[in-house]
Amino acid sequence: MPRTSTLECPGCPPIRALTFDVLGLVKVTEARSKEGGIPKVVDRWGEPDSSKCILAASIDDRKSGPLLAIARKGGMIEILNPLNGHPCLSISNIIDNGPQPGDDAIVGLHLFKKQNLDLSSRSRTLLTCTTKGNASMRSVELTSSHADSTSSVSSRTWNVCASGNILCSQVDGNENYALFGGKGVEVNVWDLEQGTKIWTAKSPPKNSLGLFTPTWFTSATFLSKDDHRKFVAGTNSHQVISHGKFFFYAQMSSKENNILLVPEMQDFWNILRSSFLPLDPNSANVVRKQGSDVLHSTLLQRIADVRLYDISAQRRPVISFDFRETPIKAVAEDQDGYTIYIGNGSGDLASVDMRTGKLLGCFLGKCSGSIRSIARHPELPVIASCGLDSYLRFWDIKTRKVLSAVFLKQPLTNVVFDSNFAEEEVPSSVVDPPTEAQNTNETQESDEEEVQPLKRKKKSSKHSGSKKPKPKKRSKKAQDETVDDSS
Repeated sequence: MPRTSTLECPGCPPIRALTFDVLGLVKVTEARSKEGGIPKVVDRWGEPDSSKCILAASIDDRKSGPLLAIARKGGMIEILNPLNGHPCLSISNIIDNGPQPGDDAIVGLHLFKKQNLDLSSRSRTLLTCTTKGNASMRSVELTSSHADSTSSVSSRTWNVCASGNILCSQVDGNENYALFGGKGVEVNVWDLEQGTKIWTAKSPPKNSLGLFTPTWFTSATFLSKDDHRKFVAGTNSHQVISHGKFFFYAQMSSKENNILLVPEMQDFWNILRSSFLPLDPNSANVVRKQGSDVLHSTLLQRIADVRLYDISAQRRPVISFDFRETPIKAVAEDQDGYTIYIGNGSGDLASVDMRTGKLLGCFLGKCSGSIRSIARHPELPVIASCGLDSYLRFWDIKTRKVLSAVFLKQPLTNVVFDSNFAEEEVPSSVVDPPTEAQNTNETQESDEEEVQPLKRKKKSSKHSGSKKPKPKKRSKKAQDETVDDSS
């Protein structure tokens, strides 16, 4: 069972989000004001099948003719109607005599919003990228009859890396440039119209020990939709955090070139092994001195960092900062052009000002699993996050508090917003306007009702059942005078 904590959630504004999971299901979650802003799953598309896991998704949520593209584990790409889940097109990304989908899965998918609308047919463009770096841009025809199609009008294929594995890809807001990066692959930017590489990042310089930081990009996004020159990338890096000398007594084995630790130092090594990695006394440098050994050891720990690149300035990062210990798994940009939202493998979610690299703050409420996707609503001050803990969470970007959370049963891979969602208005009952006579009668009745309690109150005070006042006692002299008069 996932770790959960009881939180008082204020609810969400009218919102609609689509999530995708490892069983190939698409779930629609909506929140409405009349239901207290509590998001609920209103629809589910597809049948559970782990072989059809959804790896990537892209949405074109325009008001007229919105479309949703998803890439599955088997190499199939489907285009759906995001309003009802009706399939519009299904094509295969498998190349003849090429790598199999299991070895070359789709890691990046983008559905272009630029298109030529026609009453009978529509031409749409898709960009895909696989783990081995096989990028493809193809144009397909969508007929008004929503018939399945397996043929593309035109396609162009190229390779974005010579070695390594691509783990992230992103297209800028103007849809003219795309970036790719991964494990052993430096981030590179391509001109999609020309099909040429225009920029490649350069590895950071060596550290004080003369070691290079391994290239391992896990997520990336453009900082602004109008500027393709600046983008942010999250890494899964190993950085040197300590370098020291440990003095202790040890014995050297003459038969084997190993270190034989005395019993007092064995516990010390066990602590270091559990705290840092890699750390092995067999790989450490030992310098013999008079009666003692000096061990020079470099302690390595996994620290993920976030880097800001500016292709117009230099090839190395302009700003770089560390964020916790686990890899950065998701990055999303804000509309202001300088704020980003990052999520890592341990469920930490935070916002950062990339103008200075300052951490603005972490979002309250720890997620119990790795965050795999973050989406920023284009109009409302809300972001959505999902991950391996099977929860879809909505956050307020101003207070950084969770608005609501929905448990969706399966580990989630991606989330997108439907920005054109409008809450249905309940038709109010038609009432004839009251006439002047009715208004007069209602006014008189209301006046009578207001006066009536006052009369009853006055009457009740006069004839109440309270005790009668006792007569005043007469003096003895007055009583004698009354007796004389009567006689």
